[in-house]
Amino acid sequence: MVSGSNGTTSFMTDFLQKCGGYSVVDGGFATELERHGADLNDPLWSAKCLVSSPHLVRKVHLDYLDAGANIIITASYQATIQGFEAKGFSTEEAEALLRRSVEIACEAREIYYDRCMKDSWDFTGSGRISRRPVLVAASVGSYGAYLADGSEYSGDYGDAVSLATLKEFHRRRVQILANSGTDLIAFETIPNKLEAQAYAELLEEEGITVPAWFSFNSKDGINVVSGDSILECASIADSCEQVVAVGINCTAPRFIHGLILSVRKVTSKPVIIYPNSGETYNAEHKKWVESTGVRDEDFVSCIGKWRDAGASLFGGCCRTTPNTIKAISRVLSNKSLPSANLNIQM
Repeated sequence: MVSGSNGTTSFMTDFLQKCGGYSVVDGGFATELERHGADLNDPLWSAKCLVSSPHLVRKVHLDYLDAGANIIITASYQATIQGFEAKGFSTEEAEALLRRSVEIACEAREIYYDRCMKDSWDFTGSGRISRRPVLVAASVGSYGAYLADGSEYSGDYGDAVSLATLKEFHRRRVQILANSGTDLIAFETIPNKLEAQAYAELLEEEGITVPAWFSFNSKDGINVVSGDSILECASIADSCEQVVAVGINCTAPRFIHGLILSVRKVTSKPVIIYPNSGETYNAEHKKWVESTGVRDEDFVSCIGKWRDAGASLFGGCCRTTPNTIKAISRVLSNKSLPSANLNIQM
C-alpha cells in the first residue's frame, strides 16, 4: 500500500524494476469462470461468483498466477453497490462483497506463494525460491458495465448522465475498494472522456492514496469507443497524480500498436495494454462473435512490437486465457526479446 504523492509517483516504476523491466497482467476472467462451470447469464456477470462460487474466483486467480502473472485483477469489474442492491442485497452486504473481491485475490496470492515448488516460474538457477512480485488490482468497471446493456462498448450514456451522475455512482465503490487492502485500483474499459474525468476528480476529492491505472477501449485505433480522442482521454489520466499507468484494454490486437504510440505522445507514465481476442461483443445477444481473430501464438508474437512502441505492462482481456498469459510471460522472460514486425490480419 502506498501513501503520499512521492510514493505514488515511483510506485509503478519501482514495481517494474523488480519485475525485470516489464510486467505481466492476467487475462480474461469470465471465460475462465465459465470454463470451470459458472453460469454468468446474470446482470452481475462475473461478480455473481463472489456470491455463488468464490472458490472458482480464487481458482482463476491461481491459474493466472501459475501462468506467470505479476498483477491479478479482482472480480469486481461488474460489482457495484447499486447492482447488488438490485438483486436484493443490503447496502452492507454489497459493500462486504466488494471487500471480499479483494480478499479472495489476496488469498490466492498467499496460496500461490505458499505452494511455489521447484518447477514453478519462481525457481532460480541457484536453487533458491524467489517470491515473484505480485500485485492485486481492484477492478472498477464503467457505468456502462453496471447497465449491462453493452454501453461500455459504445460510451453512449445519453444526455441525462452528467459528470456529477458518474461521480456519485462510483464514489462509494471507489472508497470501499481503496480501503480494502488492494495494491492498485484498475479503472478499466473506460469508454469516454467524461467517465475518465469523473474518476480523476473522485480520486482527488476523496484523497485516495492507493495508486491507480486508467485503461480505455477503442474500436478504430484512433479514438475511444465513444468517439472521444484517445489523446484527450490519456491526457486526463496523465494529469491525475494517483494514476501510475495509462493504457488500453478490451480492444482488438490489430489496434494496439497505434494506440500505444498515441498514448505515449501525451504521457511518460508506464503504458499498460491488455487486448481482447479480437472478437466483437454483441450486446443484443450478450455474446462474443467470432472474427478471424488472433490465436494465442499470434497474439504473443506482437509483444516485441508493442514493447518497442513503449508498453511496459502486458496482459489479456476478454476471451484470452492462462495459456495466453503463460506465453506472454515466457516471451518477456527472454532478455533478447526480438521485435515482431508482423501485420496481423483480422
